[in-house]
Amino acid sequence: MVKQINVNIQDRFNRELPADPVLENTRRQVAKACFSFVSPKQTANPELLHVSPEMLASLGLTEEDSKSDAFLNIFTGNTVVKNTQPYAMCYGGHQFGSWAGQLGDGRAINLFEVKHNTKFWAVQLKGAGITPYSRTADGLAVLRSSIREYLCSEAMHHLGVPTTRALTLALSGDKVLRDVMYDGNPAYEKGAIVSRVSPSFLRFGNYEILAARQDTHTLKTLVDYTIRHHFSHLGQPSKQTYIQFFSEVSQRTIQMIVHWQRVGFVHGVMNTDNMSILGLTIDYGPYGWLDDFNLSWTPNTTDSQHKRYRYGNQPNIGLWNLYQLANALFPLIDDAEALESILNQYKTDFETQSLQMMRYKLGLEKADEKDYLLIQDLEDNLQQSETDMTIFFRSLADFKKANPSEGLKIVAESFYNPTAISDVIKQNWNDWLMRYASRLQLETATDEARKKQMNTTNPKYVLRNYMAQLAIDAADKGDYNLIDELFQLLKKPYAEQPQNEKWFAKRPDWARHKVGCSMLSCSS
Repeated sequence: MVKQINVNIQDRFNRELPADPVLENTRRQVAKACFSFVSPKQTANPELLHVSPEMLASLGLTEEDSKSDAFLNIFTGNTVVKNTQPYAMCYGGHQFGSWAGQLGDGRAINLFEVKHNTKFWAVQLKGAGITPYSRTADGLAVLRSSIREYLCSEAMHHLGVPTTRALTLALSGDKVLRDVMYDGNPAYEKGAIVSRVSPSFLRFGNYEILAARQDTHTLKTLVDYTIRHHFSHLGQPSKQTYIQFFSEVSQRTIQMIVHWQRVGFVHGVMNTDNMSILGLTIDYGPYGWLDDFNLSWTPNTTDSQHKRYRYGNQPNIGLWNLYQLANALFPLIDDAEALESILNQYKTDFETQSLQMMRYKLGLEKADEKDYLLIQDLEDNLQQSETDMTIFFRSLADFKKANPSEGLKIVAESFYNPTAISDVIKQNWNDWLMRYASRLQLETATDEARKKQMNTTNPKYVLRNYMAQLAIDAADKGDYNLIDELFQLLKKPYAEQPQNEKWFAKRPDWARHKVGCSMLSCSS
């Protein structure tokens, strides 16, 4: 028998919530249940590629543990830990604005929950085989999408963005058939598995599916469970507690999306089944990072026509998704006015927090009534020519309020084609920089103090799409070193890291229209 790992397993979800009574792993509609028991698929020749030391420690594991056969087999699905019962969660969702019915964990299998240092962590495998919710899919994952998820979830954490985490990245040893761009050209790729970690993987869709089926009893059971374990500070479940619960979910959603906007992250597929009830970034599929500041950009090829999930629309989609959650919770609350009040407050609070976030990006500590116009005009300027968002804001920290005429030189490196900047655009920039200098006169901080503050808000390094693609291309050839290089780089995104200056660079021309850099499908 394979030796087990030593972690403090304390399962709650599959002990306290109703289970699907059918044990056969067949695709089906699952009613009056929150999950189905299912075992991971046995992998042919698993190989561990990378482990997050932080998440190892968070689970009470050591580096030595991660080198054992037991660890490899557990986190690639070949061994089920004794006295645990893996499962897939049942949920529905609105996809691109339309109700899609039952969705569920089609390629994610939850292994167990761990308690360590008073914190609970749910651990799951992504790409570990079919479940009752796999529909027509195979439940597997490929290396390219797994690299993207593994690197980005950890990168987002170090950026200060609420997110699920990743523990391991592994090859399964199996080949997986995928049609990358859905254009009728499928090909076999390396199969892979990511172990994901979060306090909970509950989504808006977990509640929606029960409300849609008018299963109020199970809905109440799930909401009460959620409050008891994840919002216990709200008190015992009651109608008023449910209202407070929805209000806090709304606030967490605002905070998460404000962070997305701050760092230039575009989720790409903000369906309600991809919205965490804890306000965490979840499901890293066709995501992307803004290279040039473009409010209309979306990385998802499925969304290329309507651009529903474009960068500039993420705040609105957050609200739309909360409306769907409000509808799902309504049977328990039966107070439309209370829910509408919270939804209306979202708009006000988002504007307030977004404005404050932009003040921080500009190094403004005091509030001025003209800040909104200053920021609006800045965004207009950023879109007049192709301007790298990350480089612009990081460079702006070097601006000297006593010498605004040098401002354009300071940010010039952020323009993708500096020679194409027209005289009109230059004048617009110079006008804005003069106003910015004037606004900075209202601040008491020195230029150096302002720079230090701005550099804690504006990252120098983010997981640009081309960077992830370089790691994927190398990994396809059996070279996994770049995965670790980027992993280490992105642990300190606000630090200068002069030895890594090559990554503080605009998107190269070869990546402008390359699949995986500018275009990604839901199979990404």
